[in-house]
Amino acid sequence: MTGTDDTVAEDALFVLTAVLLTPAQFPSVLGDDYVAACAALGLEPYAEGYGLVLGQDSGGARWTVVVEDVSLVAVAISSWDCGMEYDLSPDDRSVVCALPGWPLALAVAAPGVPEPHDPSPDPDGEGPAPLTPPDTDVWGPAQRRLGADEIALQWTTWRERTNDGAAFGGSEEPAAESDGRAGETLTQEAQDGDGSEAEPSGSGQHPGVRKALEEARAYIGSPPPPGRIRSAFAPGGARMLRADGPGWSLVARTDDIAFILLDEVPGEVMAVGRGPRLPGLLKSLDELAVRPA
Repeated sequence: MTGTDDTVAEDALFVLTAVLLTPAQFPSVLGDDYVAACAALGLEPYAEGYGLVLGQDSGGARWTVVVEDVSLVAVAISSWDCGMEYDLSPDDRSVVCALPGWPLALAVAAPGVPEPHDPSPDPDGEGPAPLTPPDTDVWGPAQRRLGADEIALQWTTWRERTNDGAAFGGSEEPAAESDGRAGETLTQEAQDGDGSEAEPSGSGQHPGVRKALEEARAYIGSPPPPGRIRSAFAPGGARMLRADGPGWSLVARTDDIAFILLDEVPGEVMAVGRGPRLPGLLKSLDELAVRPA
């Protein structure tokens, strides 16, 4: 196994988990799109993608091993998701590099080894800084993207917090609800669906919502980098959309409403009603989106 530290080549790696790094699926904490996510790890954004294997060496040090065998990692993840055991042991020839640290927070550790910790620094001072998960005590792009990921995973729960879709019907006045967690609220935005008919002053609509939707619409004429728009399965023949841009994240179902999170509004989730223009926007974004194989 080759990598940034030769000790990893001579030491066993106790695998804890793995994630995909492809145009259709990648850890959102790393960037707004696949190209940015690869750049965060110093990787070339090859269309085939990579697998990221997170584990510890025998001394307990955290390592993220990048492999080219995407199919092997995908099979392992699918097996684990089904509650099946799977021994993920990538061939050394598929290893691209080993990076110190983990980009994601893990609540597990390898048994029989010291507690997880960063590897010792490169004595020459030339190695990369250890990867670290985002600080959950602050709000920024990574936290905003993680929030959008959570909404996509828990769509039904978040959808119920909009007080039922009928609440979008005759008013442009927003209604804020607490979601029960400190610092997070759900704000119901104007029914028009893209801000084109609602005036920010007086309607209560945050101007960042209009800006985000305008930038999302601009993607239709000028497609963004791969992974900036992603589409996944949703019940009832719909698709779950994730789109990101400078300072904003959008999550939506093609048959329903959209939610927007902004860097400039910490911890707040803004719902955009299904007005006359939103369905067309979501349909067009879905046509541009990359999808899991």
